[in-house]
Amino acid sequence: MKVPFKPGTLIYPLPAVMVSCGDSPENYNIITVAWTGTVCSDPPMCYISLRPERHSYPIIQRTGEYVINLTTQDLAEATDWCGVRSGRDYNKFRQMHLTPEAGQVVKAPLIAESPLNIECRVVDIRPLGSHDMFLSEVVAIDADESLIDRSTGAFQLNHARPLAYSHGRYYGLGDRLGSFGFSVKKKGK
Repeated sequence: MKVPFKPGTLIYPLPAVMVSCGDSPENYNIITVAWTGTVCSDPPMCYISLRPERHSYPIIQRTGEYVINLTTQDLAEATDWCGVRSGRDYNKFRQMHLTPEAGQVVKAPLIAESPLNIECRVVDIRPLGSHDMFLSEVVAIDADESLIDRSTGAFQLNHARPLAYSHGRYYGLGDRLGSFGFSVKKKGK
């Protein structure tokens, strides 16, 4: 039986990502974000949504750049810590023993320990209420070479044990249930 439930953002699970920003080591910061996702594949675009009072907000607003760093179960503690501590008070790279690394295009640092870094350039900031959406173009991807299948060229994030966020909790992903199109694929192929 279904019961009425208050309207809210109950689309879970979500990726828990660490977003790095800044244009010099003195102002590098990391913020944990679950409000993120794909907007368009051609051109490649994504978004993050941030509260204006967050320390990273004016940094990204000023520079117009950031990096979405995908997280793993090994990065769970750093992911959580970077979401509950402010860059006003801590150097998050140093505190969590993370390595800032130069990207291909943007000045914002990559997190070297992340298996995939998505370099983004902001094209629009949309005030939406509690959060503002930073609509962004993906300008470069930096992938851990060990996770690229040599025969197909596919990036295998599942081998990195990705981290997901659901209702205030972090989870690893479970067993694969199928591949795109498996429901209509002919038997035996």
